[in-house]
Amino acid sequence: MAGMEDLTLSLGELDLTSDDITMDNVGIHIQENLEDALVQEALKTGVDLRQYSKQVEMELQQIEHVSIKDYIEQSQNIASLHNQIIACDAILERMGLMLGGFQSDLSSISSEIHTLQEMSLAMNVKLKNRQTVRSELSELVDELIIPNTMISVILDVAVTDQQFVEQLQELNNKINYVKEQAFRDTKACADVQETLHKLKIKAVSKVREFILQKIYSFRKPMTNYQIPQNALLKHRFFYQFLLGNERSVAQEIQDEYVETMSKVYLSYFKSYTSRLMKVQYEEVAEKDDLMGIEDTAKKSFFSKPALRSKNTVFTVGNRAAIISPTELEGPIIVPHTAQRSDVRYPFESLFRSQHYALLDNSCREFLFLSDFFLVTGSAAQELFNSVMGRSLAMFLHMDSYVSDCYDSIAIFLCIHIVLRFKGIAQRREIPAVDKYWDAVLDMLWPRFQYILELNIQSIRNTDPQKLGTLDTRPHYITRRYAEFSSAIVSINQTFPNEKTNVLLGQLQVEVENFVLRMAAEFSARKEQLVFLINNYDMMLGVLMERASSDSKEVESFQQLLSARTQEFIEEILSPSFGGMISFVKESESLMEKGQQDRLRSEEAHVAQLVRGFSATWKQAVETLSQDVMRSFTNFKNGTSIIQGALTQLIQYYHRFHKILSQPPLRNLPVCSELINLHHLMVELKKHKPNF
Repeated sequence: MAGMEDLTLSLGELDLTSDDITMDNVGIHIQENLEDALVQEALKTGVDLRQYSKQVEMELQQIEHVSIKDYIEQSQNIASLHNQIIACDAILERMGLMLGGFQSDLSSISSEIHTLQEMSLAMNVKLKNRQTVRSELSELVDELIIPNTMISVILDVAVTDQQFVEQLQELNNKINYVKEQAFRDTKACADVQETLHKLKIKAVSKVREFILQKIYSFRKPMTNYQIPQNALLKHRFFYQFLLGNERSVAQEIQDEYVETMSKVYLSYFKSYTSRLMKVQYEEVAEKDDLMGIEDTAKKSFFSKPALRSKNTVFTVGNRAAIISPTELEGPIIVPHTAQRSDVRYPFESLFRSQHYALLDNSCREFLFLSDFFLVTGSAAQELFNSVMGRSLAMFLHMDSYVSDCYDSIAIFLCIHIVLRFKGIAQRREIPAVDKYWDAVLDMLWPRFQYILELNIQSIRNTDPQKLGTLDTRPHYITRRYAEFSSAIVSINQTFPNEKTNVLLGQLQVEVENFVLRMAAEFSARKEQLVFLINNYDMMLGVLMERASSDSKEVESFQQLLSARTQEFIEEILSPSFGGMISFVKESESLMEKGQQDRLRSEEAHVAQLVRGFSATWKQAVETLSQDVMRSFTNFKNGTSIIQGALTQLIQYYHRFHKILSQPPLRNLPVCSELINLHHLMVELKKHKPNF
């Protein structure tokens, strides 16, 4: 039976006896079996299927018998395998039970681990809370504990000792901490407040005594107050401690310092100023030392001695060096040293020394006040004014000198000194004295303007007939103007000011009018021109030495000099060559109008001009040169005028040649007598080098 079952199974899809086969689908199975490879091969070979089926069945039976035999032979092994399988099943069952127990144990362990994790997190939170509490409690305890070292140092050690400074800072921290905790109603603060209060009182007392001693040391004569100031800055924390713990004592310290230093500065500057004024030049400008006042003016019996020379009032000389960077910030004048050496100074030098001392001390004081008293902005400015206010007011009372000063150059130099000192203070970022500089300028500018207006009025009122003998040389009034104007222009170039330019413009107009009034005193036009040229040339030369070549004054006098020089050249050429010059101008006018035929009637006049020029030009040029060199004080200007005159003569002669070369005059016999133009230039060159 087993063999049959195996055979049935081996037939697979070819088995037609299956219970699943019905008549409805027999046809389908037959068709599928016919498509089988074995069936198709058998059909192709022509095998009888029935016979082939029997053969197959016999083979299957043989195989079945062999299999049964093998099974019987292996029965013991199979039984043994069966027993082993049963044993393995038992072992596996026990292992399953063990694994189940393990799984149960692991579940309980996982639950325990989760519980431990929760406990650990809770312990961590408790630990952090306890650490936080411990930290705050430790800080509280540390800050509240007052060590014996602090008590002994505060009570016994000198305030200048570094230990005292360190313990004072620690005490300040504890006081501030206790104040903060007391605000939070910390009960432990009550235990230390009394001790801290006693230590604070002792520390305040010692610090107050130290600072007051330093402040009182400023009052000693000849004290270099920078030394105690530096000592105070070294212990600037002392004032900070007072300000935080005893404001009344801090205010007392500040008031005492202000009162002391206010007197110290006032005394110093008052003494220094009085001693400084003793080394000023004895000869100073007065109200009669004006530009338009004549040297011959008489003074009354009670008049003060005049300056040795009025020109010194209007000449800057080396005085402008006072505003150079080296001298502006140079050492201040030491009066007793200058007196021993019998050295005298102009007012602007004293003014510079006085105000440089003020600038230096003001900058240093402002920085000290800001640093030591812990003030900034308007508070620092107010404190500075309290210290330096009396000294600054004393400086502003110098208007008594300014109101009596008639030295305009000194006033103008002082103005520029103030402008530069104001710039220095701004670069140092010290705004404390800005208002003072403005007040000084408001005092100096009107005085300078007033003095300049006096000079302008003096020139306007000058009567040429009262100035003595007429002379074509440069006038001393124009020389004064030239020196003064060049000084003011050169100084003003560094800090241009429109008010100064306007005043100088008015002064220049009056000087030009004065020169014209003086020239009108000469009867001859030639002498008038000589006087004008000499004065214009002198003023231009002085201005160009100090002022820039593009200044308005230089440009104006260049134009005036050029115009008068050209007119003078025409004037000196007229006596010897006037006939030829007139003929040239008239002929050119006729030729421009197309009326050159009218020149036919001038043949005799032309011949006279040609022969006259040929005969006299050398002597005329020599006389002209000598006359020019005698007339002008400036050799360079004289030679320039000669050069211009000869150049103008050649141009006129060239134009004369050109007219004679045009009809109707070119065929005149006298044309052959004309001097060759090149030859004339060679000859004229002998009268002026580099012509």
